[in-house]
Amino acid sequence: MTGPILLVVDYNLSRIDEVRHLCDHARERHGATVVLIRADPTAADDAVADVVIDLDPLREDFAESAERALDVWRDRIGAGIVFSDNAVRSGAELLRRLGVAVDSPLLAGGAFSKHVYRVAEARVADLLVAQGVMVPAFAEIASLDQLTDFAHAHPGGFVVKPAAEGNNRGVVAVLPGDDLVTVFAEVLPYVEGGVICEELIPYRREYSFDGLGPLSFLTEKVSASGRYPVEVAQVLPAVVDEHERVSLERAGRQANWLVGQRDGPFHNEIKLSDDGLHTAIVEPNRRPGGMRIWMLARWVYGIDLHHHWVDTAFGAAADAGPLVPGCSAATVLLGVSGDRSFSPTDIAVDSDPFAEAVAATAERFSLADGQLAIGEFSWLSSGRRDLHAVARDNADFAAQACVILFADSVDIRDLVPVLRHAWSVALDHALATSFADSVRRAR
Repeated sequence: MTGPILLVVDYNLSRIDEVRHLCDHARERHGATVVLIRADPTAADDAVADVVIDLDPLREDFAESAERALDVWRDRIGAGIVFSDNAVRSGAELLRRLGVAVDSPLLAGGAFSKHVYRVAEARVADLLVAQGVMVPAFAEIASLDQLTDFAHAHPGGFVVKPAAEGNNRGVVAVLPGDDLVTVFAEVLPYVEGGVICEELIPYRREYSFDGLGPLSFLTEKVSASGRYPVEVAQVLPAVVDEHERVSLERAGRQANWLVGQRDGPFHNEIKLSDDGLHTAIVEPNRRPGGMRIWMLARWVYGIDLHHHWVDTAFGAAADAGPLVPGCSAATVLLGVSGDRSFSPTDIAVDSDPFAEAVAATAERFSLADGQLAIGEFSWLSSGRRDLHAVARDNADFAAQACVILFADSVDIRDLVPVLRHAWSVALDHALATSFADSVRRAR
């Protein structure tokens, strides 16, 4: 191995395409060798990185063990990137030990544990409230009795969720009259890792404050209503009034301060009041947002934030200037119309239900050819899974897709529900056609 080393500390497997994109740029732009650390690496990791080290970032001795494993290359490590919630604290500590530029390891725990973040908020509650940021009441629970106590203290409703878990898994909104025994049974698998109850944030709209270092933008989140408030779409750019933008950016930056973010990436989820003057942090993250938000930013703002992250890590980032949108884009999660066992192989090879759904949506809004473009489409799993018509978490969808809108006459937020419905119709038709074809072949 020659040249500088880019150290990548962990990532969620669903984001391997983003890691490959980062690594390719590091090689091409900086002549770097890529060393990846993650638990239980696979052949896919070997294909992405030049060297792969098997080490779990959740191990208590991760930083010490990784430092020893990297000692032979220590003088060549020129940059480091931490790309998972699990590694946000231990990975930052490792980079600090190696003398590589990194945001604060001391405060990073708040970007992993929702409980740690709420504790940090509570310490400066007066300052946050003075800036219009709500600080929800919270409690860590480990029993039905504790859940019941919190319910009695917050009769208007609250949320129960794992203290450290992504993808909306295990999040349950508890409303007056709900059966607490059932609620506790739903979060029981997460109790060992920590479960918290939080006062219900009384704001309907949700956004994220996204970016890298001084670069920032607002993304609008579309969530399902009801018992399982999972996200179904992300829209960029967020359509907000100026005073709303100020409120969201103020809250987002304060979240960054509390978790020690300065130069690296961030994705802070924020709820906004109807009058646009009050906010509440749902959770902070010191990583790029999921659901392809940085890919949306590449289309909308014309900047590759993954490349910019690598360049920043190597201390060679050019001034990006202000982010000015040139179009709008959305990532949409696509489900099934009824509870069913599903595999992409259920659909005939020559069927393309998403293209049909996009065409139907474009026709519905009288868009010209090319004004609604497909950015990406992918099945969330190639295997067979049991999916619910009412998704309980982000893994309960069949597919994920990105669309780009080149028309000012249409609000992309209005497109999202129409597109998701058109997808259900097209998918059902493709499944029915495939089934009919299989019956005919069997005869």
